[in-house]
Amino acid sequence: MTDRAAQHGISYASAGVDIEAGDRAVELIKPLADKATRPEVRGGIGGFAGLFELRGGYREPVLASSTDGVGTKLAVAQAMDKHDTVGIDLVAMVVDDLVVCGAEPLFLQDYIAVGRTVPERISQLVEGIANGCVMAGCALLGGETAEHPGLMAPDHYDLSATGVGVVEADDVLGPDRVKPGDVIIGMGSTGLHSNGYSLARKVLLEIDRMNLAGHVEEFGRTLGEELLEPTRIYAKDCLALAAETQVRTFCHVTGGGLAGNLERVIPHGLVAEVDRGTWTPAPVFGMIAQRGRIDRAEMEKTFNMGVGMIAVVAPEDTDRALAILTARHLDCWILGTVKKGSKDGARAHLVGQHPRF
Repeated sequence: MTDRAAQHGISYASAGVDIEAGDRAVELIKPLADKATRPEVRGGIGGFAGLFELRGGYREPVLASSTDGVGTKLAVAQAMDKHDTVGIDLVAMVVDDLVVCGAEPLFLQDYIAVGRTVPERISQLVEGIANGCVMAGCALLGGETAEHPGLMAPDHYDLSATGVGVVEADDVLGPDRVKPGDVIIGMGSTGLHSNGYSLARKVLLEIDRMNLAGHVEEFGRTLGEELLEPTRIYAKDCLALAAETQVRTFCHVTGGGLAGNLERVIPHGLVAEVDRGTWTPAPVFGMIAQRGRIDRAEMEKTFNMGVGMIAVVAPEDTDRALAILTARHLDCWILGTVKKGSKDGARAHLVGQHPRF
């Protein structure tokens, strides 16, 4: 050790990494993780790996996995110093991708990168993640918190997670099940969810200079509250629907918009025709479009436009599917139908106009 190092007492903490704060954060999040569990979980928080028993008498289980983050919605949470809901967004983005193929979410592991460890803030983030796992019916099996001084600003953080689910091989949903005449059912979103925030922030906060704390009459609440509305978690609703009706596939409407994501679950030779006239996007979409002078095509490939999840079902099960989702307090409606198309043509087509948009 040099004389200079000895004189100044250089340590990991003086370099910006506070191990004691990390330990305090772990103690705060242990009870949060305990509530987001399942009977198959073995052990608890603190081990080097999470253990999960695959039970249930599966004949031919297929594991599904998905990884995602929250994106620049985190910048809104950080600006508002409100950190207890973006964890729900994180869970939603992962588990609602898993359920598209019919997989039941089993467990999730998170990764939290911070510029500076603030145990109370990390606890708030994990509180949201744990609450999201409870909503999805999966376990929070563990995770990692990493402190990155010098790489990230002290009060900045980023979130990501990986989730694992299981589905019987015979029950895997996907494009191969979709047929002409199938009905497309939309499930309403809770707003922007977790996509398009770079554009939304550019328009509303930079160009229009709106105040996150300001009340917006069209929303009935502040702009910040509108932008931080958590992403809806559809996992349990989709699994209930698949158990009782002939679901061909689901479609999670995330980055790329409604048409872009539908293309991923419609086979070549067919086209999903969606009627815009069947729903009205929430006011936040109209505000972004108007104040940013954004054309419809750009809006539709950036935002969910009010449709967060889609189910493609057999036509004879349409009424039953709508009844199941309605009973589960989901806003749902018939978006359109699947038709024959050209072999190399677009597999999703939006027609008509939104009412009052």
